[in-house]
Amino acid sequence: MKRTFLLLILLTAAVIVFAQNPSAVIKEFTGTVELKQNGSSNWTPARAGVEIQKSTIVSTGFRSTAILTIGNSTLTVHPLTRLSLEELINQNQTETVDLKLNTGRVRVEVAPPSGGRTSFNVQSPSATASVRGTSFTMDPNSIQVQTGAVGYSSYDGSAVTVSAGNESYVDANGNVVTSLAALEAAFPDMSGRRAVRVTGGIEINITLTSE
Repeated sequence: MKRTFLLLILLTAAVIVFAQNPSAVIKEFTGTVELKQNGSSNWTPARAGVEIQKSTIVSTGFRSTAILTIGNSTLTVHPLTRLSLEELINQNQTETVDLKLNTGRVRVEVAPPSGGRTSFNVQSPSATASVRGTSFTMDPNSIQVQTGAVGYSSYDGSAVTVSAGNESYVDANGNVVTSLAALEAAFPDMSGRRAVRVTGGIEINITLTSE
């Protein structure tokens, strides 16, 4: 009876802990990093350990970076970046994070909480990246995926899945395209061609067959 009662207490405690909303905290930063709370017109200097509330805007200056822990995930904010935390909750065993990237560049390393899942979404003025456990780097018009896979969609409805070691971007017409698709469009008449994408750039091996 005592063992059963103890087990119930432990299970209840685990449910309560998971049900608590996760927090977003500035882990460390360099240079000039400022915060603007929702409804405020004033910018305040960031401090390590400060918790970021919903709708808070984070801004990094020239040669400035910030590392944030958001729930169980990690966000590296590059210089000259401005973003806001739109949502951060635990519900139905899923940790949901929504960020709005206005300008600049971020690197996201998504990790689910123990016993649960993470839905991590980054919205820019031109596209949205949605992931469940991976790492990627994103700016307002492009994305590079380091591990896992990311669903990347623009606001005109075009969408692709970007796998590890690949990248995608939004073109001038608002369409989401991959680097390989852009190459094939630029060189449509190359028969027998072969393209290989590597992390950090594009390596192209082209073989032409004679007619």
